[in-house]
Amino acid sequence: MTVECFSEDGVASLPVYLVGKGGIDDARLDADVRRWIGETGFRGSAGEVMLLPDNKGALAGAILGTGDDKPGTPFITAHLARKLPEGNWHLATDAGDDGTLALGFALGHYRFDRYRKADRHAPRLVCPTSADRSQVERIAAACYLTRDLVNTPVNDMGPVELEAGLRALAKTYGASVEATIGDELLAKNFPMIHTVGRASVAPPRLLDLQWGRDDAPKVTLVGKGVCFDTGGLDIKPAAGMLLMKKDMGGAAHVMGLASMIMDARLPVRLRVLIPAVENAISGNAFRPSDILTSRKGLTVEIGNTDAEGRLVLADAMALADEEEPELMIDMATLTGAARVALGPDLPPFYCTSDSFASALLDAAENVHDPVWRMPLFDPYDRNLSSSVADLNNAPAGGMAGSVIAALFLRRFVEKAKEWAHFDIYAWNPKEKPHAPVGGEAQAIRALYEMLSRRFPA
Repeated sequence: MTVECFSEDGVASLPVYLVGKGGIDDARLDADVRRWIGETGFRGSAGEVMLLPDNKGALAGAILGTGDDKPGTPFITAHLARKLPEGNWHLATDAGDDGTLALGFALGHYRFDRYRKADRHAPRLVCPTSADRSQVERIAAACYLTRDLVNTPVNDMGPVELEAGLRALAKTYGASVEATIGDELLAKNFPMIHTVGRASVAPPRLLDLQWGRDDAPKVTLVGKGVCFDTGGLDIKPAAGMLLMKKDMGGAAHVMGLASMIMDARLPVRLRVLIPAVENAISGNAFRPSDILTSRKGLTVEIGNTDAEGRLVLADAMALADEEEPELMIDMATLTGAARVALGPDLPPFYCTSDSFASALLDAAENVHDPVWRMPLFDPYDRNLSSSVADLNNAPAGGMAGSVIAALFLRRFVEKAKEWAHFDIYAWNPKEKPHAPVGGEAQAIRALYEMLSRRFPA
């Protein structure tokens, strides 16, 4: 995926001045600009954009207010991508981290226009010379890919189309993809992936991408690919189904993260596993109280068919664990409990390594991609108990839902040296300068930053 928000070097462009509150006294600005600011009442509020005319009434530039530069607005230049008229622009004042400023513009430039014409042509920015343009474009393209996948409805993004998307990504970077489809899942011992997806007209499948040298450190990404979730026989209410096209958000996220890893040629042996299914309803749908035998051999009593994501992840994670990766990361739109605890913008993660958590939190702060560590609280593990099976996928009680889901997944990880689970939302419910309402990439910029430090190219 290409990012087309930057002008080519050497093109004529108009200046954008970044001005905080009280900017009328900014000595870096031309006297005429300061006079115009004063006479128009420009306040320099964060995101405030004002166009500047020349003495003939032609467009001469623009001013972007940066406010008080409070934390939480690192991508202030995203406002430019949404408010400037078409044309080429450049930043005329030094405002700090040029890489972040360039990425903010790129993220704000995103539009999901697959199903309708774009309402206008967007402006372009001359990428600041001190910014690493290839890195900015790599990260922005991954976020675009993730957003596009999540935004696409299931009629165009079912298991078949998700496989096609992964194969296209693999082709770009010379990776291989194998797919285990339909009843072949039973033959190759992925019974829970088969059970969850068998009621759909689109056969369930396990997608397996591999890239990199065999002797490199093994990094495995597992993404929940439930392309639509009705809830199964424990059917969701209508309101609960409205956003269920995003239930493959985990798959979209690991694809976005994989694109950055491969594009940067990090020295790892990358594996991406995506159980791609639709949790549909038909005569052969699985039922509450069914008992499933997992790939790992653990038996699972079905307490609720709407807790299907952890079932398909468990089989995929068991496969990943068999080859003892140095690092296994799974990402999933797994629980509403995570949203109750931390809201839509702060994804929780669980991990078995304090050093991993520390490195990730530092990386997240550095790239303005917030995450929050949650506890794998061992006493709650007993809540997974069943009187008729090894564990229950949705035990009664309703408390600590995100923690208990993470503990369920931990049962399927033994050999991986480090494991981390991300319970993401994958959706932006309110307009932000750098993110429209819709699919959103969460935690993958932080993960890429951490991996780049750990495995430098």
